[in-house]
Amino acid sequence: MTAANVWLRLLPRALDNTFDGYRISLWIFGFVTLIRAFQSVVIIFNGWTTVVNADGVPLGSYPTDAAQTVLALFAAASLWRLIFCLMGLVALIRYRSAVPLLFALSIVSYLGGILLFAFIPLVRVGAPPGPIVNFIQFILMVIGLALSLIPRRSSLQ
Repeated sequence: MTAANVWLRLLPRALDNTFDGYRISLWIFGFVTLIRAFQSVVIIFNGWTTVVNADGVPLGSYPTDAAQTVLALFAAASLWRLIFCLMGLVALIRYRSAVPLLFALSIVSYLGGILLFAFIPLVRVGAPPGPIVNFIQFILMVIGLALSLIPRRSSLQ
């Protein structure tokens, strides 16, 4: 596959339901999208517990106003992620040609967050499970992107 073909698959000429990558990548996309949507809803509605237990942020040691600000920022970021997940669901149902692009954008978002936290670290205590779960999702996204870009053999004929 040439670099031009990869770009055409990432940025299709038309957004339609045409998809000739491996079907398992659609399942991976759906799984990761649903997990991310679930995470977002949990953070929005049960932020304190999630931020403390899953992300290891010691909110109890913060002044009340600072803890509230951290929760608000987590909720706002989760709302954005939930909207992105809803776009992914629409793509999965109606615009499958956009799935490789949405995989790529999710990967860029994850890597951007890692880079951002390298310069502005998030203070955590212990070994919270959140970063591990997010890394597993990242690996699944990379695999899903690769499988969505590779045309199935039957579509090569």
